[in-house]
Amino acid sequence: MNPVQPSVDTSAARAARPDQTSPPRDHPPHDDAHTEAVPRVLTGRRRTTLLVLAVVAVLSAAALVAGLLSWSPDRSEPSRALTGDERERLAAMRVTNHRDLRAGVRVTTGTGSDRTELVGWVDWSRPLVYLDVGGPGAGAERGLLQATPTVAVLRPDPSAVPTAAPPPLVPPADRWRLHDPSGGRGVAAVLDLLFRLGADRPEQPSEAARWVGRATVGAEPVDILQAPSAPGTPSPPASAATGDHPRYWLDRDARLHRLETGLPGVGPVTVQLIRTDRPTLRPVDALGGRPGQPRALTAGERNRLDRLPARLRAAGGAAVTLTAPLAADTNLRGAGWVSWAGRAAYVAVTDLGAPERRALLRVDGTDVTRAEVPATTVPGTVEAPGPPPLPPPARGWRADPTRADDLGLLLDAALRAARSTASRGATLRVRGDSLSGRTVDVVELRPSGALLRYWIDRSGVLRRVELRTRSGAWAQLDLTPGAVPRWPAARPAPQRPEAPAAGR
Repeated sequence: MNPVQPSVDTSAARAARPDQTSPPRDHPPHDDAHTEAVPRVLTGRRRTTLLVLAVVAVLSAAALVAGLLSWSPDRSEPSRALTGDERERLAAMRVTNHRDLRAGVRVTTGTGSDRTELVGWVDWSRPLVYLDVGGPGAGAERGLLQATPTVAVLRPDPSAVPTAAPPPLVPPADRWRLHDPSGGRGVAAVLDLLFRLGADRPEQPSEAARWVGRATVGAEPVDILQAPSAPGTPSPPASAATGDHPRYWLDRDARLHRLETGLPGVGPVTVQLIRTDRPTLRPVDALGGRPGQPRALTAGERNRLDRLPARLRAAGGAAVTLTAPLAADTNLRGAGWVSWAGRAAYVAVTDLGAPERRALLRVDGTDVTRAEVPATTVPGTVEAPGPPPLPPPARGWRADPTRADDLGLLLDAALRAARSTASRGATLRVRGDSLSGRTVDVVELRPSGALLRYWIDRSGVLRRVELRTRSGAWAQLDLTPGAVPRWPAARPAPQRPEAPAAGR
């Protein structure tokens, strides 16, 4: 802060400068009331007084904030066993979280160069976690993360600033890939900890749980309770970086505000919950999209579904784009065509983990063939590849057993949509949604144990086919019905017989 300039005695200044005359004595005082709300020029003494008052106000506000939000325990009283009320509140903590549905969350793990910061929200009712991952220890997991208890998807951003910030409420639609956090720096353990903080039934704390102090959060007193392990989570080993049992900052309504613990392979972990920050979260498409209220189809929705095969056969085919997160190391993007008239599909596929290659896949009747080609053969980018070349390459095709994997099942589902409706299984309307500016009904089907979704617009046109994959994520095939090019059936190269092993 710059030093405050000393005030100047204006009478002495005028005496030293006789060329400046004093204002007449009968003029009213030079005050804002007499200048039509135009602020007067402050003298040095008045400026000094206002600066001092401003500094005092800032210091008072800082002291007030420090008093309202204090995580340090008040050690004026020794630790002791829990009272009956404290035990009940600790037992009800997870139920309270589940009842409150959601909360903002800030997590810090590790120390120094291994420190990782996670900022966002946890929804215990869905359940879903949506976080921005940052900090010097984030590594390859830096970026946006969404996760359920069984599936996690990551939108990596290595160029993001090191400090994590709340993610956008409407998540970006592109660049999400299936992620296996078990190979990361403790993110899997943190996700598990967050999910286990919510439950639909109370859990009694250990008899060794103790009261260790008081603190203040937002002018509200909280008790700091120490228990041998976080409810529902394994107890950290004695060598955990915290060197102490988990501690919970719990208010009078059994609401958790802060948790300090240690996790194996992670080190110290601090979880801060912002109870007033609880927006409705929107899962990305790979996690099934936003939640809805499933119900039976209306007569109009049933009629559109029943008429769908005839509409598709009349359309003849469709241009398609593919988004298929199949495994942590297999995240596919693609484009091409399906022909309902010819019962065939021809797509170019790329894996985000192998941007230098493209695969051409053809489905013709009961045959599936594949050809590997350089990336320059297919236009577009690895995230948004263009359609496959026409005419198809004459060589390099080989028989491929992919019809039974998730990619083959997704293409088959799009082709079978133009066939009989007898094998659809149970049907439900999951929700209304929009796609490319069109209002659609998302209809869920369960044919032969599979889980499919049709996105049908109000004119009865199929706009998307979704498949629940073996990984638990959702793969999408977006369709634009219309005329499609013709392509000849592939002729795979004959398989060469294996040479007999030496000695046979």
